[in-house]
Amino acid sequence: MARREETEQEAAAPPTTVPKATLGVGMVGYAFMGAAHSQGWRTAGHVFDLPMQPALAAICGRDLTAVSAAAERHGWAAAETDWRALIARDDVQLVDICTPGDSHAEIAIAALEAGKHVLCEKPLANTVAEAEAMTEAAERARARGQVAMVGFNYRKVPAIAYARTLIADGRIGALRHVRATYLQDWLVDPESPLTWRLKREHAGSGALGDLGAHIVDLAQYLAGELLVGVSAVAETFVRERPLLTGASAGLSGTADSGARGAVTVDDAALFTGKLASGALASFEATRMAAGRKNALRLEINGERGSLAFDLERLNELSFHDHTEQATTAGFRRILVTEPEHPYLEAWWPPGHALGYEHTFIHQARDLVLTIAEGADPVPSFADGLQVQRVLAAVEESAEKSSVHTPVQS
Repeated sequence: MARREETEQEAAAPPTTVPKATLGVGMVGYAFMGAAHSQGWRTAGHVFDLPMQPALAAICGRDLTAVSAAAERHGWAAAETDWRALIARDDVQLVDICTPGDSHAEIAIAALEAGKHVLCEKPLANTVAEAEAMTEAAERARARGQVAMVGFNYRKVPAIAYARTLIADGRIGALRHVRATYLQDWLVDPESPLTWRLKREHAGSGALGDLGAHIVDLAQYLAGELLVGVSAVAETFVRERPLLTGASAGLSGTADSGARGAVTVDDAALFTGKLASGALASFEATRMAAGRKNALRLEINGERGSLAFDLERLNELSFHDHTEQATTAGFRRILVTEPEHPYLEAWWPPGHALGYEHTFIHQARDLVLTIAEGADPVPSFADGLQVQRVLAAVEESAEKSSVHTPVQS
């Protein structure tokens, strides 16, 4: 009788679960992008069934008080003030770089050489030479089983990922045109302070690198081919701004009442380009478009149809099938919230929208899966280098009165 009771108890007992391996993440930087990346790492393993559980091991910043407050606010277990100490930690297997572009190369290469996986915010670097050195380090590390990914988070918008699927499946046929704009207005006020994003030595370029990098990457990602040449103009409308008092907050900060400094990057850049297939592309990036908060817009025209996307309506994709009868054909609104759409299998019922922060959750998910599967990262440092080469060609063209400039291959 006792043995029978024991058997029944064993049958009723819940199955033993095997603890998941953890992926210890260390992040350098804690401001705007640091907060966004923290959200991604904190949430990804609770939404998606991942083979490894991200663990927020340590966050790094130069100001101990500020970085300690950020660690507590965003759920990091420890705070460091030296990125070299963060890389050396045994509980950090992946280094996430959310600093200004002038420090990307040094931190990324050191992390890779220390045997860590790396995620680096875009643009990959401030110069082509830095991006080349980072890519070479990533290739050496890949041979050792490490992964290095660049943070083009807008690839992770479900509607954009679905647009890529439709284009790859031939739904719009041979590509004809790509139009891409990224418009913001947070620098319209000439009294906005001189933050690091307005200094070439820290940011590399202005709206071009900050916003243009995203739309160049998206154009090439959606088209499935690369830009081979560009013709550009760029302008700085406000050439001096008040110096910053204290630390920046988000995109801006508190302006000094008297002292001013020179703006050394572009306020806006416009350029045309040609893709490898002969398709044409146009781009506009500015932080001086009054009334436009975060207006990233794309339209792709092909021989059989067109696709259009607006980040300010990021759960929607517009699709025109030009093979339908003209009497009923037109752009249709696709609400990209079905479980069959990219990333949506783990989220809410159809029609329940996602937001900006979900792109960082999807980015973390993809990186964890890439590491666990031993796959090649997408987007890779090589992808980031290609974008950097396009940005360099744009700057060269703008400096030479818009002369057509080939993109270095």
